[in-house]
Amino acid sequence: MTEAPMDDADRPRDFWSRHLSWRRPFEIILWVLVFGISAVANTAVTLIDAERYGQVLEAWKPATWEGSSALVSLLLLPPLLWFCERWPLHADTWRRRLPAYLVASLLWSLLHVAGMVLLRMAVYVAMGERYDFDWARELPYEYLKDARTFALIVFLAHSYSWLWRRFQGEVRLLATPDPGIPDERAGQGDRPERFLVRKLGREFLVAAGDIEWLQASGNYVNLRMRGHDYPLRSTLSGIESKLDPARFARIHRSYIVNLDQVDSIEPLDSGDARVRMRTGDIVPCSRRYREALRNR
Repeated sequence: MTEAPMDDADRPRDFWSRHLSWRRPFEIILWVLVFGISAVANTAVTLIDAERYGQVLEAWKPATWEGSSALVSLLLLPPLLWFCERWPLHADTWRRRLPAYLVASLLWSLLHVAGMVLLRMAVYVAMGERYDFDWARELPYEYLKDARTFALIVFLAHSYSWLWRRFQGEVRLLATPDPGIPDERAGQGDRPERFLVRKLGREFLVAAGDIEWLQASGNYVNLRMRGHDYPLRSTLSGIESKLDPARFARIHRSYIVNLDQVDSIEPLDSGDARVRMRTGDIVPCSRRYREALRNR
């Protein structure tokens, strides 16, 4: 097999490369809209039902109920998304990780209920009223609702991550070892000189020398190549052991750089350093690895 050149769709400034800079703000806005719209809709439905049955219900009460729930859910969202990224569910891991997700759903519900009850109490006090919550009777009911929300967030987080990797492209060691490609199961043998990148149904090979740096990201390692980050399902230590130590160096607990791609090292007063790559990108270097890098 020979290395296939990247076509125009794979060049650094395509849509998915530009999306990297606004991916997080986009995700935050999307989740705020999801919970915000849901809270507004549920408030409106509650008021409509109250009017239908001839009940007198002040608008601030359902707004407080739904708003407190949405606000606490948003506050609990970052750790849940981190949990999904750190311990994702895959075909070969979901059975052993499912109990952890069940425990996480219980913790999510307890924190969610405690937070929204405290907020509701505060609002009710400000309005000159009292908010009562029967924990023994209402907590199981709230958990049933929270479990559905928890499962939906987990599903959406995994689906979004899966879709993102398909568009962004994934790196893999070749399934059948070619000369110079080690067997992943054996963990020994010649070091890989090429990696197989799969993106939107296409496959192309990239040389190990084209990797600018590697960054740990949960259960994945992002390989930076030609302006793109391609996730490889591995730990940083696992892939480090397969790389040529004469070419690649660990400079941070989360980063490995290709020494051929390093332009300069900028020391910092803290003892750490900034590594400037030939592309102009900056990669952090911790003090633990700084001297070893300078001596390379």
